[in-house]
Amino acid sequence: MSDQEYIPKSKAAKWFNDRLPLLTLGAHLTDYPTPKNLNYWWTFGGILTFCLITQIVTGIVLAMHYVAHADLAFGSVEHIMRNVNYGWLIRYIHSNGASMFFLAVYIHIFRSLFYGSYKSPREIIWILGLMIYLLMMAAAFLGYVLPWGQMSFWGATVITNLFSAIPLVGESITTWLWGAYSVDNPTLNRFFSLHYLFPFLILGLVVLHIWALHIPGNNNPVGIDIKKPSKDTVPFHPYITIKDAFALLVFMIIFAGFVFFTPNVLGHSDNYIPANPLVTPAHIVPEWYLLPFYAILRSVPDKLGGVILMFSAIFILFILPWLDTSKVRSAVFRPIYRQFFWILVIDVLMLGYVGAMPAEGVYLVLARVGTIYYFLHFIVVLPVVGLLEKTDPIPMSISEPVMTGGAEPSLARKLNEKV
Repeated sequence: MSDQEYIPKSKAAKWFNDRLPLLTLGAHLTDYPTPKNLNYWWTFGGILTFCLITQIVTGIVLAMHYVAHADLAFGSVEHIMRNVNYGWLIRYIHSNGASMFFLAVYIHIFRSLFYGSYKSPREIIWILGLMIYLLMMAAAFLGYVLPWGQMSFWGATVITNLFSAIPLVGESITTWLWGAYSVDNPTLNRFFSLHYLFPFLILGLVVLHIWALHIPGNNNPVGIDIKKPSKDTVPFHPYITIKDAFALLVFMIIFAGFVFFTPNVLGHSDNYIPANPLVTPAHIVPEWYLLPFYAILRSVPDKLGGVILMFSAIFILFILPWLDTSKVRSAVFRPIYRQFFWILVIDVLMLGYVGAMPAEGVYLVLARVGTIYYFLHFIVVLPVVGLLEKTDPIPMSISEPVMTGGAEPSLARKLNEKV
């Protein structure tokens, strides 16, 4: 059934749908033709939507009890934990929910890198996703400051000081962020306001992300274009919704394991000490999901160079669709790129590890090696491999059993010239 064929069955439904066609939209979503070979790596879009809604709902409840004042913030968090009914549960869901959110988004990003979901005609979908990721990092950093513990205070001091490295306007930007001449009460107020705002901006971008997705349709593990509807597609409901629901259930079990059994394992113990501007922690580190970029930042001895390199590590992803020269989307049929993909995964994990270690000795060497490869992967490896690599045969359609080896490589290239 298409949205043009949908006819409301009651007069009330027809009256409402004529004025606001939400019922037609619902029919479109349930009947939306989806590639039938989507695997469980494609379920993380729904999981991320669940994470966002969870963060917004728990954040609103926490904001009802939180006090954004330097003298009262730490105590208000303890009040939530001890005195508010189920406050401990809401706070642990929110704090661990941020980690689960980033875990899901990293899997979502690397799935896109492996299956070439950033390639034409899905460049806008990819760029919108990266904008969501940037806002997520900003919201997570701002939220990390709010408990006003030692790591919150000194993390805010270190990160905001990075902006002072910008020539000419750096000092002015830093002072504006602080609202004073150091991290203090005005800083906390600013960060609380922005932390409350950003999830709703993310929600708006998520709507655009999904809208943009429905124009070219889903990519698939084979990475070939499909005609909709056809024998290669199935209705979104019940086939995809059931798979998404099962994956979400498994994800929620893992999420609950962290919340109920190890709620503080992903945090830092110093954040249970009230902020003290006179006592610097032995080792200042951000949350785990920002550690790879922190390692890149510290790999350069120059402050401005480190800041430029850190932001470049994010913004290089925006031009990824134009750096990849291969005509074939999926790494399933790209034997050489597939090896480099896993090297990149290992490299990012290594950067995350050394980001949590002191910036000295072997850790500093590893950070520099990891940073060099990270940029080489996108600037050199992707373009060169895309031009020189001989891809494996690609099937004519996702329904075709690949018994005879699928299409010839030359034909595969012709089929994917639109990619």
